[in-house]
Amino acid sequence: MARKILVVDDERSMTQMLKILFEKEGIETATASSAEEALAAIPQSHFDLVLSDIRMGRLSGTDLLREVKKFETPPDVILMTAYATAESAIEALKLGAVDYIVKPFDIDELLHRVTSVLEKRNLIEENIQLKLELSKVEKFGDLIGSNPEMQKIYAMIERIAPTNSTVLVQGESGTGKELVARAIHSHSLRKSRPFVSVNSGGIPETLLESELFGYVKGAFTGAAQTKKGLFDVAAGGTLFLDEIGEMSPLMQVKLLRAIQEKTIRPVGATAEHEVDVRLIAATNKDLLEMVKHNGFREDLYYRINVINIPMPPLRERREDIPMLVSHFIDKAARAMGKTSPEVPPKTMELLEKYDWPGNIRELQNVIERAIAISPGRTIEPSHIPDNVLGFCATGKLFEIDIRADGFSLNDEIEKIRSIYVLKALDMEGGNLTRAAKRLGITFRSIRYYVKKYGLGYRENS
Repeated sequence: MARKILVVDDERSMTQMLKILFEKEGIETATASSAEEALAAIPQSHFDLVLSDIRMGRLSGTDLLREVKKFETPPDVILMTAYATAESAIEALKLGAVDYIVKPFDIDELLHRVTSVLEKRNLIEENIQLKLELSKVEKFGDLIGSNPEMQKIYAMIERIAPTNSTVLVQGESGTGKELVARAIHSHSLRKSRPFVSVNSGGIPETLLESELFGYVKGAFTGAAQTKKGLFDVAAGGTLFLDEIGEMSPLMQVKLLRAIQEKTIRPVGATAEHEVDVRLIAATNKDLLEMVKHNGFREDLYYRINVINIPMPPLRERREDIPMLVSHFIDKAARAMGKTSPEVPPKTMELLEKYDWPGNIRELQNVIERAIAISPGRTIEPSHIPDNVLGFCATGKLFEIDIRADGFSLNDEIEKIRSIYVLKALDMEGGNLTRAAKRLGITFRSIRYYVKKYGLGYRENS
């Protein structure tokens, strides 16, 4: 993929020299003589990298860096200066510069640093594109994902779908438990018969019995006619009982009997009748722990837990997020009569970092919202809710952010070392001997680092 950079320096000879240098390497290069000119050019063209001098006119390179970082999909920034100080280097890196180069620089070293940044950016975008491409093939029914745990679930569904075994699907809310139940049904011998879903926790106990088993005319006030229960509605097919952990102890007893005897008695009836239903239950609770504390019947637990399918939360399958995003974009765009927008790398990176406590359901809602409010052909960070952006910006471990695509630890260590060497030299007025002592290294080592980093200091007596 062709890359494009913007060189910013108020010395025309410098910008022209760098333009010739980079274009010989096949890198498309534009130039600007001021930060103001650069800020006007960036929105008009897709730049992957801005290479800018620090000391210029009214706005410095550091000012430019601050403004560039405000763009929705900012290019990377490398700052150059002939007036290196530890403070300026630290400030540049804190503000988000990917590198800091001291003039005069070695041409080969500069080329190496610039091409390294461009190659890393290219890898990030290729990785995201690859994940999006995988989304076209890595799915099972309405289940989407290439995560190893999801692959195990697909294989399990294929094995158990032809059987009549009872299944318990466990996982956090929003992980796709009903999708698993539907996939089992659609791959079973019962697929031509009904799939009936009921939320056990969403119906009061007094109504759940009549909802599941039905009732006869006159069974209670308002029962003006006989009504089939969901067991009968699902006859020959599959009955999905969601949130079974919310079911009352009395209903647990009646459900256990229905599973054991394969018969039900409608409310108000005097006789039972047989039902042919495959039962799939789901819960976001730890039923075994509830059994230990008498919150769920042990005998019912083992009746429904013949086959157990644990659903991983989205935070444990982040590699599937691009696939899910692509799926939800197409689905929502069709529903809204829009063209499916693109997702820039920066936006995708934010989505992959978030922990998604609401799992896939929360991701779907975020994507639908983004498409609804996006005026253009891309989903930008500004279209993502603040709670998602806030989490991603804060981070957790020592405020250190390690990108999902990885990075070069050696390069980061070199940057930190150059900052410490600069600081020590400034503190010792450029005296290499005293700076080396302050850093706990030899004179030969500091002389090597000064040359390597192009710091321009000489030994003072």
